[in-house]
Amino acid sequence: MLKVTVNEQQTFDIDSNKGEMTLNGQPFYWDLVALNNGRFHILQNDRSYNVEVIEADYAEKSFKIKINQNIYTVAAKDRFDLLLAQMGMAGGAKNKVNNLKAPMPGLIWDIKVQVGDVVKAGDIVLVLVAMKMENALKSSGEGVVKSIKVNKGDSVDKNQVLVEFE
Repeated sequence: MLKVTVNEQQTFDIDSNKGEMTLNGQPFYWDLVALNNGRFHILQNDRSYNVEVIEADYAEKSFKIKINQNIYTVAAKDRFDLLLAQMGMAGGAKNKVNNLKAPMPGLIWDIKVQVGDVVKAGDIVLVLVAMKMENALKSSGEGVVKSIKVNKGDSVDKNQVLVEFE
């Protein structure tokens, strides 16, 4: 179960059960083809859509996508995010950050912090290039940069610790 908000205005419930997808409780059928470099082609109800992921923040589950020349901001909440919100604990686990890990393999393009810097939730820590897309990796909470485990130009693996915080 996902709750997806588009442009902070429209909210959709998306569910998948045994390969059947529903959108707001109604069956949803589409044909999705991954092209390359964060680009996709979708056919749905005899209409064609060209989709490109422009920005991706995997920690916050937020994305900026372009669909047929229109740009949309998309935020997703999975069942765990929804459960934490229901329990009144949304964001509580993100107050203090311990480290920043690579969400995918890639190349360190830029480092925006130095040891000793104070970061807040949402601050850009570094830029990772993966599949020819620049991904701004942001802090999920507050902390002080204790050490930076990578340098510009380094190749990194998924889940590799990039920055440690105090």
